Amino acid sequence: MYRYLISLAIIATVAAASGYFFFRDYWEHRYDDLITRHARVYNIDERLVWSLIYEESWFQAWKIGAADEVGLMQVTPTVAREWAKETGLQVFERQASESVVQLLRDPERNIQIGCWYFEKTRERYRGRPAETAMTLAAYNAGPSRVEEWLRESDPQSITEAEFISRIGISSTKAYVTSILGRYRSAAAAA
Repeated sequence: MYRYLISLAIIATVAAASGYFFFRDYWEHRYDDLITRHARVYNIDERLVWSLIYEESWFQAWKIGAADEVGLMQVTPTVAREWAKETGLQVFERQASESVVQLLRDPERNIQIGCWYFEKTRERYRGRPAETAMTLAAYNAGPSRVEEWLRESDPQSITEAEFISRIGISSTKAYVTSILGRYRSAAAAA
C-alpha cells in the first residue's frame, strides 16, 4: 500500500509539472500570430513586442493598470483615441469614444495600437545607440522623462548602458532592463 501511494504521488507530481509547463507555454504564446502580424506592419522585432507584453501584462488581455492602461500592451485610453483618430475610420473613432476599454481589451486591437504607439515613440530615438532602451523607457515613463534623463549628454552617442544608468525611476529602470534581457535571450535562442 505504501509503495502504491508513493507511486501515485510521483505520477501526480509529474502530471502537474507537465501540465504547468504545457499550460505556461500555451499561455505565453497564444498571441504569437497577432504579435508577428502587427510587429511586421510597424517594422518591430516580434520578440521585442512579445517581451514587452510579457512585462506589461503577462498576456492578460483584461488587465487594467494603475494609471488606467488596458490590455496586453497596457495602452492608455488617450493613445487609443489618438490612434483611432489617425486611422480616419469612423468605426474606430466611435469605439474609442464610446467604449475605449472594450476596444483595448480586444487582443487584436490592443497589439495593433500598442505597436503603432511603440513605433511612433521610437521615431524620436531612431538611429541612436540606445534606441531600444530609450523607446522602452518612453513607452513606460513618457518621452519627457527620457529627455530629462538625456540632459547634459549627447543623445546621439550615449550608449545603452549609460542611458539605463541615467534612468531616474527605479521601476522604469527595472522595466527596461527586464524587457531587454528577455528580448535578447529570445533573440539568442532563435
